[in-house]
Amino acid sequence: MTFLEPYIQQYGLYAIFAIIYLESFGAPLPGESVLIASSLLAIRGDLAVGDLFFAVWTAAVLGDSTGYAIGRFGGRPLLRRYGWLIKLTPERLEKLEELFRRRGPIIVFGARFVVVLRQLNGLVAGSVGMAWHSFVFANILGAALWAAVWSAGPYFFGGLFHTLWG
Repeated sequence: MTFLEPYIQQYGLYAIFAIIYLESFGAPLPGESVLIASSLLAIRGDLAVGDLFFAVWTAAVLGDSTGYAIGRFGGRPLLRRYGWLIKLTPERLEKLEELFRRRGPIIVFGARFVVVLRQLNGLVAGSVGMAWHSFVFANILGAALWAAVWSAGPYFFGGLFHTLWG
């Protein structure tokens, strides 16, 4: 966290937005760690928790949507050509597509809370052809809950933990 704090303090919500946005469409960045650190900075008064929530929620939705667009317009051919590298056979790809047809919104909503799935969520949903309207709805709701939990949670309960155990 000490590595990230100077960037967050210097660039504020812009840095947080950029990290969450890039992580949400596939970049291996510490989005959740940045969000928790930012929430703790909000306790000190360095950031407004409402602004933090809105920046993170917007970045998460836009990042996942960018990942979806990349997957939708370029992911399918890549999966067909290089899927064997990750043991994705045509049969497994078909099962994955069926899974997203049946449970896509639940997967997109829940993936926001799982580290590797959060980064690949939009790319996979777009690559397997999940319906855009279903993706966007689940993405907006999942990102809102995720942003609320990790921005407001440490903000409101961090002081309580400090009081009890500090």
